[in-house]
Amino acid sequence: MTKLQEYFHTDWSAMTGADWFGLLLTVVVFIIMVVVYVWVLNPKNKESIESHRTMLLDENDIKSEK
Repeated sequence: MTKLQEYFHTDWSAMTGADWFGLLLTVVVFIIMVVVYVWVLNPKNKESIESHRTMLLDENDIKSEK
């Protein structure tokens, strides 16, 4: 085995539950990020996303408690 292969070698049978959880969580978050990036950067969705651009700054929608 080369040094690079030794460095990246994984002993799958020695992985604990926490190791598997971390691996699966990382993969799921990566997939979700890719889906969100594709959705946001798709030109078809530009109008719906741009309509929410100033959502936090709109004072007309905020109901003041008096």
